[in-house]
Amino acid sequence: MRSDAVTVDEYLASLPLDRREAISTVRAVILDHLPDGYEEEMRWGMISYEVPLAIQPDTYNGKPLMYAALASQKRHMAVYLSGVYADPAAREAFEQAYRATGKRMDMGKSCVRFRLLDDLPLDVIGEAVARYSVNDFVDLYHRGRRR
Repeated sequence: MRSDAVTVDEYLASLPLDRREAISTVRAVILDHLPDGYEEEMRWGMISYEVPLAIQPDTYNGKPLMYAALASQKRHMAVYLSGVYADPAAREAFEQAYRATGKRMDMGKSCVRFRLLDDLPLDVIGEAVARYSVNDFVDLYHRGRRR
C-alpha cells in the first residue's frame, strides 16, 4: 500500500491508530540505532533511511541509497534492511539472532514482515540498523556493484 505522503508526520497521521503506534515504535528504534550521516525521508511511499546524494551521488538509479525503510502495507507492516540483503554474513547473523528470540520470522530478501509489534524483536532490528556506518554501507554497495 503505497502512500502519497510527503512528510513522515503526514505518513504517520494517515495510518490507523494501531499501525501508527507500531510504526512509530519501530521508527524510534531505528532512529535510536541509526549511525550518523543517514537521512530520514519519505521515498517510494514509505519512510526511508538513506545515504544522501552529497555523500554517494553515483547510484544505479540516481536516487539516494536506501539503507533501511519502514512501511505499512496492505496485509502487514515491514522493515526493509539493505545491509542484511547485501551482506550474506549480516543476513546469517540477523537470522540467527531473530530465531534465538523465539519469534516467528517472516522475511523476504530485505524485508521483515510483521502484523503486530509483538511479532518483531526490536533489539535485533536495532542491531541490524546499527551495523553499518554510512561509509561502510557505501563500501558494501560498491563491492556489490563490482560483482
